[in-house]
Amino acid sequence: MLSQRQREGWTTDEAAEAAYRELVARCRVALTVLPPGCAFSHLTAARLLQLPTSYAMDADPRIHVTRPITSNRVRIPGFCGHRALHPREVVEIEGVPVVGVADTWVDLGELVGHGKPVGLDDLIVIGDACATLLGARQPLVLACLRRVRPRGKRTLLEAYEQIRLGSASAGETVARLLLVRGGLPQPLLNEPIFASWDPQRLLAVGDLVWRIPQPDGRVIKVIGEYQGELFHSSPLQRERDERRADGLGDDGWVVENIWKKDVGDEAARRATVARFAAALEVPRESLRLSEVGWRFFSTHAMEVAVQRQMRRSAW
Repeated sequence: MLSQRQREGWTTDEAAEAAYRELVARCRVALTVLPPGCAFSHLTAARLLQLPTSYAMDADPRIHVTRPITSNRVRIPGFCGHRALHPREVVEIEGVPVVGVADTWVDLGELVGHGKPVGLDDLIVIGDACATLLGARQPLVLACLRRVRPRGKRTLLEAYEQIRLGSASAGETVARLLLVRGGLPQPLLNEPIFASWDPQRLLAVGDLVWRIPQPDGRVIKVIGEYQGELFHSSPLQRERDERRADGLGDDGWVVENIWKKDVGDEAARRATVARFAAALEVPRESLRLSEVGWRFFSTHAMEVAVQRQMRRSAW
């Protein structure tokens, strides 16, 4: 399966649509041999729900199935069976039973850890998408707390604290995490921008939006736009983006673009944070440029690793 990062704008991407249809077809065939009460779960549910998945997650081509604890084990080549110790919401997608959005997010906590495909920031990216689908963050934490000692609970709860409602893509979430961890204020997500001279005239909807009042009466107005390569790299779309930015600039907005390369290596990430800090008039000395990297392990996991290393050194 292609990841959402690979297929941004996937509804117009024939390869991604074909991969999705192939998965649906495989699940329909699987239903003919699975025990009653099974539902597609974990990575398979994430794909069927069209949640953003990472390259590491997409490297697992197996069909993940959750069964009631009273049912027979699923031992079929190409399948990964899971036992449901706690009830899960099940929805129907394309005629197949799928574990619901919030419970799928919690299930992915089982795939957290060394040598596994899911990390802290993956749960934040997917959590943003889940919250947007559900219209709220709370169903995620409630689904987690309904279970007794679920696997990955510490990582899930740490991720939950950084999930925000309103992100429209994985790229926007990655950009937000980068900038906030670098020391910048939390932005509003996909905020409507109306003209200062006409509150009924919509100029744009900004991916990341800051309005920061200043003591001298000014308001710093900055928009961060995550530019997906598949959609925004064409000459026509770039021309439209420039016209849009010019219109916002006439109303006092500073528009800063973020491309995939801007969140790539550490030097690019630091430069991106510094660029936004200048636009937001945030002092450079207040930035946390050492904290702008991708985080796979939770704070707890890192602390445990440090303690283990200290014990080894003491020996």
